[in-house]
Amino acid sequence: MTNVSNLRVNGDRLWDALMEMAKIGPGVAGGNNRQTLTDEDGEGRRLFQKWCEAEGLTMGVDTMGTMFARREGTDPEALPVMVGSHLDTQPTGGKYDGVLGVLGGLEIIRTLNDMGIKTKHPIEVVNWTNEEGTRFAPAMLASGVFAGVHAQDWAYGREDAEGKKFGDELKRIGWQGDEEVGARKLHAFFELHIEQGPILETENKDIGVVTHGQGLSWTQVTITGRDSHTGSTPMPMRKNAGLGMARILDLVDEIAWSHKPNAVGAAGHIDVFPNSRNVIPGKVVFTIDFRSPDIAVIEDMEKQLARGAKTICDLMGLGLEIEKTGGFDPVKFDDNCVTAIRTAAERLGYSHRDLISGAGHDACWVNRVAPTAMVMCPCVDGLSHNEAEEISKEWAAAGADVLFHAVVETAEIVE
Repeated sequence: MTNVSNLRVNGDRLWDALMEMAKIGPGVAGGNNRQTLTDEDGEGRRLFQKWCEAEGLTMGVDTMGTMFARREGTDPEALPVMVGSHLDTQPTGGKYDGVLGVLGGLEIIRTLNDMGIKTKHPIEVVNWTNEEGTRFAPAMLASGVFAGVHAQDWAYGREDAEGKKFGDELKRIGWQGDEEVGARKLHAFFELHIEQGPILETENKDIGVVTHGQGLSWTQVTITGRDSHTGSTPMPMRKNAGLGMARILDLVDEIAWSHKPNAVGAAGHIDVFPNSRNVIPGKVVFTIDFRSPDIAVIEDMEKQLARGAKTICDLMGLGLEIEKTGGFDPVKFDDNCVTAIRTAAERLGYSHRDLISGAGHDACWVNRVAPTAMVMCPCVDGLSHNEAEEISKEWAAAGADVLFHAVVETAEIVE
């Protein structure tokens, strides 16, 4: 058998690919704005396809727009080992969130081609559509359809802030494939990602071996009061939806702290109406994000929110609507895939520690249909979903090295 025990990827080439992709959809402060199904997303996809075809890969695209770049194995009956993440970004996103996982997968193929190494199982590099969910909620939309969590018709009907539908925009940018979603079966899936948290950098660890993913609950809260003049409306006569929101947000913080240390909660998306300097808000719409690795904790936080929000709004004479708009249960990743990652880190001499992912990833849905695990590398100050997101070339290469060994070991090298 070919000895690859010390084989490393080309870190310079990986870094150059990251920087080249970052030129597409540049942000205003050094990051990226390459939101899903925009023209910039289409351009990024075309560049990725060009690189894949240059390596002799065949490209398949399913009806959700997910891209599968395939390097054949020696056994025509063997299921593929998939590796990848996403190319779409937040409106003020960084250059590495998601992109590192896709281009790290491509670097695996380039390294195998450089060395002339064959594998029994095919290897497929995947770009999942709409992981971020910033334009079309919920997040991880295409992988959710792939795993049978969402219906495709429902996904096609998701609308952005301008009322444009996912299905229409997918057709518009020319990336609606003809392959049935989920028809492509797989042997295993691996995803490389930046940590999006501060643990690895703080503890000076090279690699995060992700054993679990936090569960997530998104609840949209709508409070209705009455628009009125901020200067001439007496305090006792106000129906201030903004004040009601403030009190609920304080409650959310209390709920998360009551389940320390692993539970978290906050509001990220907030719309205030009419959002004028001298008008008391008559309506607010905001989304509460609760997360925990324990499903019972998530359910308890949801119940506390519903009870507490009703009490607050009833006392203030405000209307209240609560709708759960997204979420998933906590995830335990496959023991064998996790072991492959941990063993690779040890073999290569990288310091490592087990992690629970605080963010949602496509791997969380794919885990429902195939053995799955994740590799993480540090990011500066744990900062992500921000144009200032940063990693080092060395961190990227270390993560890709571990990814390479875990994927190739699972795909089985042949002479």
